[in-house]
Amino acid sequence: MSIERDVQDATLDQLVESAMALVVPGQRRILGLTGAPGAGKSTVAEQLVAALGPDVAVLVPMDGFHLANEVLIDLGRRDRKGAHDTFDDGGYARLIETLRAQRLGDPVVYAPRFRREIEESINSSIPVPATVPLVVTEGNYLLLESDAWPVARSRIDEVWFLAPDTDVRHERLLRRHEAYGKSPEDAAYWALGPDERNAQLIESTASRADRIVRLQ
Repeated sequence: MSIERDVQDATLDQLVESAMALVVPGQRRILGLTGAPGAGKSTVAEQLVAALGPDVAVLVPMDGFHLANEVLIDLGRRDRKGAHDTFDDGGYARLIETLRAQRLGDPVVYAPRFRREIEESINSSIPVPATVPLVVTEGNYLLLESDAWPVARSRIDEVWFLAPDTDVRHERLLRRHEAYGKSPEDAAYWALGPDERNAQLIESTASRADRIVRLQ
């Protein structure tokens, strides 16, 4: 599926302005960033949160809900880690519901964080104070219309789909896999194999985004 005709070019500063427009002091809003593997979701989300500041925004990635490797081995899914059914989608949806319902005076909510260097998630790693008005979440499957993913989407105010050029995305994936210890051959296998199969599914969801963005 081609999404080129729907892509909006935008600078980071413009995205920061758009994110800031979602902020309502004293209320909880949630912004989602999605896109295929290597689209730059984590980087852009981190840049948005840094630009807005810790009193305004906090980042809660979907990747914290990777199923543990031992669970994936038991399920026979370890060789395609990153596919939609290798995540705890129900746990992610429940967290998003909890964050959306969080109000001033409520206790801090702690979210999990995925650590790429050990390929595992660490529970209770990201504190989300009730005083922070904007939660930014990012992940591959925010727009998937199966399992518990639509429940999470229903609690997210806006979802932006990041759509860089395909060759840029592939190059990022190769560098990422090699940076975390894979050989060039294994990096190419993951980037052009499991990652690309996931990318095709994710790109089929782009039409359900509030906007499709190519960062300039």
